[in-house]
Order: sequence, then C-alpha cells, then structure tokens
Amino acid sequence: MDLPVMPPVKPMLAKSVASIPPGMQYEAKWDGFRAIVFRDGDEVEFGSRTGKPLTRYFPELVTAVRERLPERCVVDGEIVVAREGRLDFDALTERIHPADSRVRALAERTPASLVAFDLLALDGESLLDVPLSDRRSLLVRALSQVMPPVHVAPATTDVEVARQWFEEYEGAGLDGVVAKPLDLRYRQDERAMFKVKHERTADVVVAGYRFHKSGPVVGSLLLGLYDDRGALQHVGVCAAFSMKRRAELVDELEPLRMADVQGHPWAAWSDEAAHETARLPGAPSRWSGKKDLSWVPLRPERVAEVAYDHMENGARFRHTARFRRWRPDRTPESCTYAQLEEPVRYDLTQILG
Repeated sequence: MDLPVMPPVKPMLAKSVASIPPGMQYEAKWDGFRAIVFRDGDEVEFGSRTGKPLTRYFPELVTAVRERLPERCVVDGEIVVAREGRLDFDALTERIHPADSRVRALAERTPASLVAFDLLALDGESLLDVPLSDRRSLLVRALSQVMPPVHVAPATTDVEVARQWFEEYEGAGLDGVVAKPLDLRYRQDERAMFKVKHERTADVVVAGYRFHKSGPVVGSLLLGLYDDRGALQHVGVCAAFSMKRRAELVDELEPLRMADVQGHPWAAWSDEAAHETARLPGAPSRWSGKKDLSWVPLRPERVAEVAYDHMENGARFRHTARFRRWRPDRTPESCTYAQLEEPVRYDLTQILG
C-alpha cells in the first residue's frame, strides 16, 4: 500500500457541548465503529479508533470498498449495522469474533454498512490540510455514484435542519449531532469538532459496585431497573467520580454490603447460561478478556438518579451513566423501565436513502 496518508491514522474527535453551535457543518452522530478506510487498488484496510485493524471482521465491506470507492483514497467514516430500520449496536459488536467461519457467517446474517463523512486523501494528494468545506465537496463528488452498503453521510449548514435531525434521528438509533467548523483542517486525535447528545435522567437501583483499578475504592456503581416480571435487570454503570468521592462511597455503602451473592437478584451472574434470560452484571466474554469482573453485592435498597443519553435496544444504557444524586424519596420497586422515555421511531432508510 502506497498512499499519501498511510495507516495508522487516529481519527479527529469531538468535544461535548450543551447546544448546537451556529455557523458550522452539521451531521448526524452515528452509533457504530469509527473507521479510517484505506484503499490502494485491491489493497484495503480498515483502521479503528485505537489504530488496530478491523479489516478481517467485515469482509463484505472490503468487497464493497473495492467496487465502490475511488481506486486510491482514504475515507473517514463509521461502520454500522441496521436492523428493522434502525441501528443495532449489539449486532455490530457480535461481528468482532476470533473465528473466521463465524465472521463469514455473520457477514451474511448481519451485513454491515459504511457511512463516509470525510475524505483524507484522494489519488496522490493528501487532504489533511484542506478546509472541511472543500473536503466535503470532494467527498460528495468522489462518492457520487456509490451504492449500498456504502453511503455518504447527509450534511447541512442549516442549523435549523440540524436541530430537526437532533429531534428525529434518535428514533433510528442515532446518537445526536456533530458540528464541524467549515475551515477545519483534519487534526488527528484532537477534539476539534463538537457533539451534542441527548441527555435524560432515570431513577435506578444501586445493587453493587466494582473496585477501582487503583485500589480499594469504588470504581463503578452497578445499576438496575425492574422489568414487567418484577426481575431486577442490570442496565449499566455510572463511574465518573473523584478519587475522594470513590473512597467516601465505600464507607457510605458499607451498611448495604452483603457477605456474598446468595439471595442477591444477580446471584447467578457467573453462570453463563443465566445471561440468556436476564441482564446480569458480567460474565467472561471476548470483550472482557482477562478483565476483573468481580463485584461487591449490595442489598438493592438504595435509589440514585443518573443521567444517560440513550438506551440500547430499550434494555440498557448505551454508555456509562452520570451520577446526579441520591433519591431517598424513591423506593427501589418504583424504578422500572416504564419511567424511560421512548423516542419516536424513525426509519433509517429515510436518512441514508
């Protein structure tokens, strides 16, 4: 491979802001795997955000890139999987599998798509120092004839359209809106763009915690919600605490600490089969590897209010939740899925065409 921009490339990132800033280019924030795509003739490589290659996991996209992208180019985009008209991050994560036979089977069962939103090189020219507005024009022109599973991400400079997208596109599983300065050069691994994500709050049961990697202080709180059968389901964690607060939480939660998991709603967490019928706080997997998944069980008697952006498949928090406050006025039994706001469904095909 001999391109003017060579792997590895660390993608340009976005910082969170509270509202959509004016006077920029706006795109939907896709919920998938960020990927830098390198093509030099028949040679194709997908680089992840960490720089590790994703190429072997998406053979159908390698074929599509050879057929649909310019002969020599570097494209910044997102790998996504769609099911029933919306993005499905769970199905996407399943695509990362060590067995080649499984990779091939999943490529047919849950094929991925590539959503391109930036062009870093074309033919023999690097575009890293070209303003965003010009890179966008070149991207649209270079990919004008692409067909699924390759798409060009919709973009606008109309802030009112961006606000409409922010409200509507969540129903298709998208994450919010990204705003990019029109004169922005491509700055690797810098938070030079802006992202606006949905934020909601929920009252959840704190049913355990994990220790922080630095020592015997709280690393993350394990959160639960009751389903319509009355079972406490693990829905995620909150973890953004100062070191001082982490130490305080150990003492604060000590009265709720159980000697062991017997009698706890998640007592079966170490039984892999139990995860087929319930959401439990951890089990060995290809994602966790050798990571310590041990946890301290707490009597599920304390309620916290947390902020979250959106739910994955309506079952759990897609990202780490943010602790807001304790809710002594709420009973654990009142913390159910029914309190969660469900976005209005929006068909992904109306976004990508």
